[in-house]
Amino acid sequence: MGCVDTHCHLQMAPFDGDRVQTLDRALRSLEWIVVVGDNLETSRAAWAMSGDRVHAVVGCHPYHAGSFDDAALAGVRELARRPRVVAIGETGLDYFNEFSPRALQRPCFERQLALAAELGLPAVVHSRAAHADTAAILREHAPRLKGCVMHCFGGDASFAGQCLELGCYISFAGNLTFPKASALREAALAVPVDRLLVETDAPYLAPQCHRGKRCEPAYVTHTLDCLASLKGLPAEDLGEQIILNACAVFNLPRAAR
Repeated sequence: MGCVDTHCHLQMAPFDGDRVQTLDRALRSLEWIVVVGDNLETSRAAWAMSGDRVHAVVGCHPYHAGSFDDAALAGVRELARRPRVVAIGETGLDYFNEFSPRALQRPCFERQLALAAELGLPAVVHSRAAHADTAAILREHAPRLKGCVMHCFGGDASFAGQCLELGCYISFAGNLTFPKASALREAALAVPVDRLLVETDAPYLAPQCHRGKRCEPAYVTHTLDCLASLKGLPAEDLGEQIILNACAVFNLPRAAR
């Protein structure tokens, strides 16, 4: 079945024991994957993993906003100019855990959106318990962005509508398959198929059939199956559309491998 994993953290410690094998499993069933950084160190590691059928996203997660100074911004800018880097992120706002103060998260987010616009790259956005502020900041920056992905979407249909109006693609992860995720499935129904993406966010959020275990990129097909069932489409057809969507937002040729 053709598909892609548009967001995973395969460079992180949970994969230290079997990273090569995990990547091999992924690329047996997927056309390509995107490895995403959450600070300068993991962004460098994401780029180091990039290569044939592996792309990188570099940036600073809101958890690390407190350390996102001028030097970190310069480091992300330098990485973002390298080949196989397809977006800036993941950036955004997280008011659920608030590991960094909101007053630091917002400028961290805005500086990365400005960097994405400067470099002509899309942004990969994290939003948790912060949808109103996320939408307000995106509304200001969206006209200058090359594209935007709402990663691991966790909002309702109303927030999905706001994101669509701003030109975003909306990416769903394994939590879409959880029995109690009815509001999330309603949001997925509201997203046109030409704006849908899927991801694992591995090692997090394993789909229901693997819940409680480490997630890995190959599991993205379970989220695809769930989305296809919701949309009343064959999974093969939806997978092909999602590949086209991912190529469009990340500015990759259809044959990217």
